[in-house]
Amino acid sequence: MNEEGKQPQHMQEREYKKLFGLEIYLTPVFVISSIAIVAFIIGSLVFQEGATKLFGGLRVWLTTNLDWLFMITANLVFIFCLVVALSPLGKVRLGGADAKPEYSYLTWLAMLFAAGVGIGLLFFGVSEPITYFQGGSYSPLGTETIYDPETAYTAENVPDAGDSKVQTAASLGIATTVFHWGLQGWAIYGVVGLALAFFAYNRGLPLLIRSAFYPILGDRIWGWPGHLIDTFAIFAGIFGLATSLGLGVQQVTSGLNHLFGIPVNPVTMVLLIVGITAIALISVMTGINVGIKRLSQFNIILAFLLLVAIILLGPTLYILRSFFTGIGTYIMKIVPLSNWIGREDTAFFHDWTTFYWAWWIAWAPFIGTFIARISKGRTVREFVIFVLLLPTLLCLIWFSAFGGTAIHQFLAEGYTGVTENVETYTYELALFKMFEGLPWTTLLSCVAMTLTIIFFVTSSDSGSLIIDIIAAGGKVDAPIPQRVFWCTAEGLVAIALLLGGGLKALQAASLATGFPFAIVLLGMGVCVWIGLSKEVKEARQSE
Repeated sequence: MNEEGKQPQHMQEREYKKLFGLEIYLTPVFVISSIAIVAFIIGSLVFQEGATKLFGGLRVWLTTNLDWLFMITANLVFIFCLVVALSPLGKVRLGGADAKPEYSYLTWLAMLFAAGVGIGLLFFGVSEPITYFQGGSYSPLGTETIYDPETAYTAENVPDAGDSKVQTAASLGIATTVFHWGLQGWAIYGVVGLALAFFAYNRGLPLLIRSAFYPILGDRIWGWPGHLIDTFAIFAGIFGLATSLGLGVQQVTSGLNHLFGIPVNPVTMVLLIVGITAIALISVMTGINVGIKRLSQFNIILAFLLLVAIILLGPTLYILRSFFTGIGTYIMKIVPLSNWIGREDTAFFHDWTTFYWAWWIAWAPFIGTFIARISKGRTVREFVIFVLLLPTLLCLIWFSAFGGTAIHQFLAEGYTGVTENVETYTYELALFKMFEGLPWTTLLSCVAMTLTIIFFVTSSDSGSLIIDIIAAGGKVDAPIPQRVFWCTAEGLVAIALLLGGGLKALQAASLATGFPFAIVLLGMGVCVWIGLSKEVKEARQSE
């Protein structure tokens, strides 16, 4: 293993400091980011009305003016991952030629999936395919592919399932959803994870975002340029995670109201965030090999059982057909959906695609670091296959089952429970309305809420662990009070955003923090290419 740009001795030996009687690893990154986060929480909670207006305006401005940046970033990192995997660079092993993987394939995939997309799949699994299927202002690629967005469909007025336009709308609804949860999104995670894993395990640098920039910045990564890069990463991670936590608590609250009549109000949501954050605190204090690993394994098993139940209880043949037509449509539409020039479907493009890429980018610092943390011993080619292709395939199966079932309920049974909720933008209730059209409604709803809560916990504890590592300058054994601080901060940011504007505030936060990190992400791609090329060259010279 090579060691270059080794962390300066004074940074490696920096001692813990006492803050309010607690041991804290005080770094410039921790001081700046923690003060800024605390100020944001206080400001948003004190000035809720002003925060609502600010977040709403910020969201519109960012999606309108920076759509091209987010789209270009997502496209470039996807192409980069494909080129790296197919080139000789794909043979490089993370950790050196003799490195052995720490986790089995199944455990590795379980942790990838649970930390990466869990809450989103449950929140959007039904509502998003139905939204695109119905069309209207959110018709992807224009209304010519949607049956009739102006028609008020009811149980007595259902479109003909055999009509070619209806079939196109159904397959496009699932394919477009997979587009937002597929290759480009996972490539964003992949670039960060690959860069950090390579420079940590092959070049002896700490597991920090700044380490990826050593080929460009050299030893300056240990100064303020590196501090700023890691600070941007923490902001993006905190607000990207808060967006998911906010969506998750909205869905759990709606489920509790739907099943047990518990009121949907800010008090309920705040209490849920506090309770689930408390559970996450226990998990994060036990570390990655106990709490996070076991929760991820349990969650992936429970998610698999729910998926199998939907396939068996729902329209099995229609789900299978949706899966295969979804693959074909996804392949055919990935290029036009990836284009940002001359788009006429601006509402769909800005409110959905632009937000999604910003959200993936905002999540990338901590998910990418987490992926790097668990991927030592894998080849680059193996890494790309597992991080891009397999999760995309799982997402396609998931949306075909959940979205396909909801579409079939509408077309074959005239059931409008899901479509009516989507029309009124109550997306958080769509999943439970879909369950109403299936046997074992209450059981399925309880399992879904349990999954959401555990995904909430696994996202929060893995995010806290990674943000703590970044803030502590690469230390993986920072004091427990520091881990507690970040886990608590994530919950408080989610509360502040929910009370200060709801879903629009959550989206605005992801967009705002995703913007600067998009630039960082592109730079990481350049740096990892330089590093991998050097590794291959050195290997050839040593033969």
